[in-house]
Amino acid sequence: MLTRTAVLVLAVGVLAALPAGAQARTVKGCAIKAKTVCHGKNLSGAKLKGAKLHRAVLHRINLQGADLRGADLRYADLRQANLKGADLSGANLKGAKLHHYTPAKKSGATTSDTPIACLPNCQYQYWPGANLSYTNLAGANLTQAYLAGAILIYSNLTSATLTNAVLSGAIWTLAICPNGGVASPSCSMSGGNT
Repeated sequence: MLTRTAVLVLAVGVLAALPAGAQARTVKGCAIKAKTVCHGKNLSGAKLKGAKLHRAVLHRINLQGADLRGADLRYADLRQANLKGADLSGANLKGAKLHHYTPAKKSGATTSDTPIACLPNCQYQYWPGANLSYTNLAGANLTQAYLAGAILIYSNLTSATLTNAVLSGAIWTLAICPNGGVASPSCSMSGGNT
């Protein structure tokens, strides 16, 4: 029969043997791991470089100014998240929900429940100043997205739809444009406000 001390030593040994990424760390009350539930938390300015947050529920989370470089955000629920000034360089956003609901127009009206899911459909996104460097947005629908001041350095926008997108002040250095060409100094496209 194992004593309490032996069980504790065994448990500590098992945890120590786990890869560093397997042990979740907690940042401002949110466990940083896959499938975590942290909706409504304030992680503004958090250092989350390389975080493994695939399939995480991060609805209405504040990630303003957060470092999410290289983060795995595949299929994460980031609906109504504040990503203003967040660094998403090299982040994997495949299948992530980065949408908002249409606000009610009249008193007594309800909001729409039809989401505009992101990647490939990122219509109407509000990402002013977002750092999307090295991000693969190939084939994404960015119709009417607000990307003023966005950093798109080395981003891949091959076949992306940017109809009526606001891209004023965006930094395009060596980005791959929707037509497959390299930005010089920006991508020329019809319908986008570059």
